[in-house]
Amino acid sequence: MPFVDTPLTVPMRRAVQDAWGRRIAGAPVRLYGGEESAAYRADDLVVRVGPARRTSAEAEWCHSIAVHAASTLPEAVAPLRARDGATVIRVDGRPVSVWPYVEGEWPDEDQPQVRTQGARLLARLHRALAFHRPPPRPVASFVETGLYGESPHDVPELADRGLDRWLADFHRRNLVRQPLHGDFYPGNTLARDGRLVAVLDWDEAVVGAPEMEVASAALEWADEYGDGPARRRRFVADYHEAGGTAGDMDDETLVQLIRHRLRREAAYFEHARRQGAEHDEDGLEHHERRVKAFFDLRP
Repeated sequence: MPFVDTPLTVPMRRAVQDAWGRRIAGAPVRLYGGEESAAYRADDLVVRVGPARRTSAEAEWCHSIAVHAASTLPEAVAPLRARDGATVIRVDGRPVSVWPYVEGEWPDEDQPQVRTQGARLLARLHRALAFHRPPPRPVASFVETGLYGESPHDVPELADRGLDRWLADFHRRNLVRQPLHGDFYPGNTLARDGRLVAVLDWDEAVVGAPEMEVASAALEWADEYGDGPARRRRFVADYHEAGGTAGDMDDETLVQLIRHRLRREAAYFEHARRQGAEHDEDGLEHHERRVKAFFDLRP
């Protein structure tokens, strides 16, 4: 997906100084990445500017999940509270938040030891959130559409009543729900000196079955196009060996939850395209291969 070019405006910088008591001097550096939010480094801080459609209540809810995780998980990066206790302010119609800067780079998930670290970190993250009971999410997460068996109407070309029935039955049989990061992929983590040191970007935090996030993470860390079953099984095994909270996952469970994630990703791609996003050849190829994986993985 293309990255947003949302600027860090002068009013935003002034508002940060007023709310957090921290002056944003010089020229903040735009950090790489960000399909919806733009992040800028200013010395030891990161200022994130979110999309106008994201409400402050939704942002605060997601931030609360990060804050709870960070209370016991050193790698969880949580937002800094402003003087009034809030973690988000609204400037120019956009949510603005401030975070500590963590030195690191995106990990290379092609390395087996990195995939193992990712699985183990996810297990510890789930344990850190297992008993947290937040209030309902103010705005439903994009990933929740179709999750419980209702047929999603925003991606008709990927309609699959068999998948819908499977999802409904899975959630009838598996009643455990807990807070999840919601988008645990390598681009939302940082590594330094060969070790994962940070989990970032909690904008898609959600309450759901932990198996859903394990499946999504296995796709992102170990099996990008659904053609590496041994790698994705190894990821899940590493997660369970590290004491993750998800239950046992057979191959059907794994691929059907992956297919749900792929369908939501396709829906987001089409939504972004309708909003005017321009995808380069690599982005289009990635999308086409992921859609193909949705069909190829059908049990």
